Amino acid sequence: MDPESVDVTAGLEGFLAFFLLAVALYLLMRNMNARMRRMAYREEQEAKAAQEKEDERPASDEPPESDGSDPSGPEGGPDLG
Repeated sequence: MDPESVDVTAGLEGFLAFFLLAVALYLLMRNMNARMRRMAYREEQEAKAAQEKEDERPASDEPPESDGSDPSGPEGGPDLG
């Protein structure tokens, strides 16, 4: 047997392994795209619901304006010293 005339190939097992990996990749990508679409749809619905809730809230429920005092300032914080 002449070593130069021997062809080494992956054969049927190599083809099947590659084919199964390709099918698995296709199924994973399809699943990921469905989840991404679903996530975008939910985010859109949540934003729409938040906007509707904001529109329903009367103007008198708005929090009061800040008077400029900062409770986390030096006089409002803990005494470390």
